[in-house]
Amino acid sequence: MAEQEITGRCFCGAIRYRVRPPIGFCAHCHCSMCRRTHGAAYTTWVAVPRAQFELLAGGDRLVRFHSSEQGTRSFCSTCGSRLFCDNTQHPDVIDIVLANFDTPVDCAPQAHIYFDDRAPWASVDDKLPRLGGATGLEPLK
Repeated sequence: MAEQEITGRCFCGAIRYRVRPPIGFCAHCHCSMCRRTHGAAYTTWVAVPRAQFELLAGGDRLVRFHSSEQGTRSFCSTCGSRLFCDNTQHPDVIDIVLANFDTPVDCAPQAHIYFDDRAPWASVDDKLPRLGGATGLEPLK
């Protein structure tokens, strides 16, 4: 049986990519950087081993912004879509915004990370684990 191809793109379609399953992890991130760069209460990311990711088109339109000491965020210079996040703490993984996939992924959100940094005006009513602390991944009490 052939593997399902998972594809995605920016809003204008200039940047296109594909991912070979399985997806490693999926979570809603509530950190202030995600909120500010996406203009939303949180951003849903999937973590994919870099060896399973392929940029198909638009590399010349991809702009990278060093958002922290260890992180770089990438977006489309034409339409502004936020697309990827690279982190030196896990260099073999690329984080990809779930909302930009064209096809379904094989992983549903598994947790809320940096939950203690969440926007006070947003309510979350699901039963997913809430993680936070210094790493954003520690169980909250």
